[in-house]
Amino acid sequence: MNKYLITSREFYTDTPAVFRSILHKQFVKHSPSYALYRDKSNPNYDEQASHFIEVCNQFENIKSFIHQDIDLALKLQADGVHLTSNQFDKIQKAKDTKLEVIISTHSHEEVLKAQEYGVDAVTYSPVFVSPNKGKAKGIEDLKELLCKCDTNIFALGGIVEDFQINQIKEIGVFGFASIRYFY
Repeated sequence: MNKYLITSREFYTDTPAVFRSILHKQFVKHSPSYALYRDKSNPNYDEQASHFIEVCNQFENIKSFIHQDIDLALKLQADGVHLTSNQFDKIQKAKDTKLEVIISTHSHEEVLKAQEYGVDAVTYSPVFVSPNKGKAKGIEDLKELLCKCDTNIFALGGIVEDFQINQIKEIGVFGFASIRYFY
C-alpha cells in the first residue's frame, strides 16, 4: 500500500536546515511512496519547496508533489501537483504539463468528478476523526466509494495508528495520506 507523507509547519518547521534534516529522517523511517510539501502560511514557500524537492531527489522511490501551485511544481521539477477541492478547473492545465495530479476530495461526487477529469489520484477525507475536519466518513463509506470508482484513492484524515492503516489496507485502498502518522 502506498504511503503519502504530507508536511506541516508544526512538525517540520520553516527553518531550512532543520526542515531538511527532519524530512530526511522521516523519509528514512517511513519510506513513503509520495510526499507533499504543504505549508499554507510560509512567506518563503517557494524557497522551502525547493529544499523539499532537494531532499526528495535524494530518494529514488519518492514522488514529490507541490501543493496548489502548478507553475512552481514545474519550475522545481516536482513529479506532480496536489490541488485543493476548489481547483478542479486547474486539473487540465496540470495534466497538459505532464505533471501527475492528485486532488483533495470530500464526497463521492467529488471523487467521481475527479475521475472524469482524469486525475492520477485523490485524497478522500476525513476517513477517521481529525481535528477541525468535520464528521469522519468511516471505513464503510470508503468501501462504498471503492465500489463506485476506478480512481486511485489515498485515505486521509485522522490516520495516526497502525490499526487504522490495517483497516484501510484490508479494503484494498490505493494508499493512505497523513501528516501526524509521519511524525
